[in-house]
This record gives sequence, C-alpha cells and structure tokens, in this order.
Amino acid sequence: MQAILSVTVPFFALVLCGWLAARQGVLPASAIPGLNAFVLYFALPCMLFRFGANTPLLELLNPAVLAVYVLAALVIVFFTVAVTLSERVHLKDAAFGALVAAFPNSGFMGVPLLVALLGPQAAGVIICTVLADMFVTSSLCIALAQAHDASGQGVRAAALKALRGALSNPLPWAITLGAVASVSGFRLSGPPEMIVRMLAESATPVALFTIGAVLWRAGQSAHTRTPVSLYLPVAAIKLFVHPLLVLALAGSARAMGAPLTGFQVLLLTLTAALPSASNVSMLAERFGADNGRVARIILASTCGAFVSFTLAAWLLGVTPPG
Repeated sequence: MQAILSVTVPFFALVLCGWLAARQGVLPASAIPGLNAFVLYFALPCMLFRFGANTPLLELLNPAVLAVYVLAALVIVFFTVAVTLSERVHLKDAAFGALVAAFPNSGFMGVPLLVALLGPQAAGVIICTVLADMFVTSSLCIALAQAHDASGQGVRAAALKALRGALSNPLPWAITLGAVASVSGFRLSGPPEMIVRMLAESATPVALFTIGAVLWRAGQSAHTRTPVSLYLPVAAIKLFVHPLLVLALAGSARAMGAPLTGFQVLLLTLTAALPSASNVSMLAERFGADNGRVARIILASTCGAFVSFTLAAWLLGVTPPG
C-alpha cells in the first residue's frame, strides 16, 4: 500500500494544488483556459505521440480490449440514464450524468498515473480506452441528450456534431501520428525530438494542476444548487459500479478464450476506476444541460477516487516499478 500511495498521493495533491490556487486567486480564472489549451494542444499530444510511437499498433487498437471496454461503457450509460431519469432529471441531464459515469479522466490523469503505477507498457490499453470514450461514449451520450427532437434530426445532428468535435480534438491525431511512427519505424531526432520530449514531460504536472483549476471553475460557473441525492449516486456508479463491471466483463471474456491477458484486465479495471473526465462539465454547459450537477459529480468522483482508486490498486495487487 505504501508504494501505491507514494504514486497516488502526489497525483491527487497536484489536483488539490490547482483547485486551491484557483480558489485563492493565485491562479486567475482568466488563466485557466490558457493552461487547459497548453495541455490539450501541446503537452498531452506530445506525450501521447511518444507513447504511441513506442507501442505496437495492435496494442493501440486491440479489438478485444476495445470490445470489452465499449460494452461496459454502453451498459453504464443506459443503466445510469435508467436509474436517474425522473421529473427533476430530464433526458438531457440524465445523458450527461451518464457520460460522467462512463467516461474516466483517462487522458489528463489516467495515462500518466497508470504508467507511473505499472510502467510504459500500460500505455497501449489506456490509449484504446481514450479513443473509445472520445468516439463512442461521448457521441452516444450527446446524441441521447438531443433525443427530445421527435423527428430524429436532433439525434443525428448531435451525433455528427460530437463526431466532428472528436475529430477536431488533437489527442486522437497525436495517437494516430504515434501509431504511424510505430508502424513505419520513424523516430524524431535532434531539436524536434528535444522539443517533443520537453513538452511531453511537462504534461503530467500541468495537466493535474489544470484538472484542479477546471474543477474549481466548473463549480463557480454552475448556476444551480444540486441536492446530494442527484449527484452522489452517479459518482458512486463511476467509482464502484463501472470498474466492477469492467472487471467482470474482462474476466469473463478472458475465461471464455478472448485474447486478453491478466495485465490488460488489470489495466481496464483501473482505467474504469479513475474519476470522471473533467472536460464533461464544459460539454454540458455548451449543450445547455445542468452543468452544476455534472460539476458536482466530477468533483465528488475526483475526491472519492483518491481512496477508491488507491484501494482498488492495492486489492488488485499492483506493485509500482522500482
């Protein structure tokens, strides 16, 4: 446990530092979008490119890993919508609640955290889940959020808009370029390699700090007060139901002969045990959903994940590399 805490404590402490810096005004609110842009368009793409370039293509796009993870995401999405839909939580809000229940913070937090816990060989599985959440989970939930249009045009338009949004995100393109480099054997050298390496090495601390600042801003921009009963159960689905479902599905698939290793099952489970993706609150605001509820789900899952994720890693026998 001590070895796991030596990894998880600094990660979550940096998130707390970002939250406190924004709350105390040390980091002006106007600077948060700039930090977010630096991570999203520069640091994180360089980190993902480097991991992609050093990972075999079949690990980046593993069909068995994708099938298990996407199936679990679909179950979580429809289960969360079914149990939260009510007079107070309409379909749009239920859909975005389902998105934070099924979409872990695998990009900003998961890649560096799981690589630190399990080594660079963990990157391939995590990148698979990043792609699945960007293109499948997000598109599905945004389409569900627009399903109030009886003609169906709203659903199709929302799905296309979500797909365009995923394609405009630099992270899939960084992964794609890394995969091309992996297949072709291309390697950067000289000043370009140094620039990419410096940006990649800055990704982890800046991304974690930015998560905390974004969480504070999301809470401040929320215009409604949300009862605990409307957000805490969804955070519990994210932290407990999602990883347990992934573990059960992956374990069952492996027992039935699916080409999954025990290491891949472990990685899928720990990825699902991560807190909710922090960028969903901005999506909810953009589509007119209750971003106050979404922000509180994300904050609750992030706070709770320090205990639940650490405990999950310990129970699953994770031993960080020396």
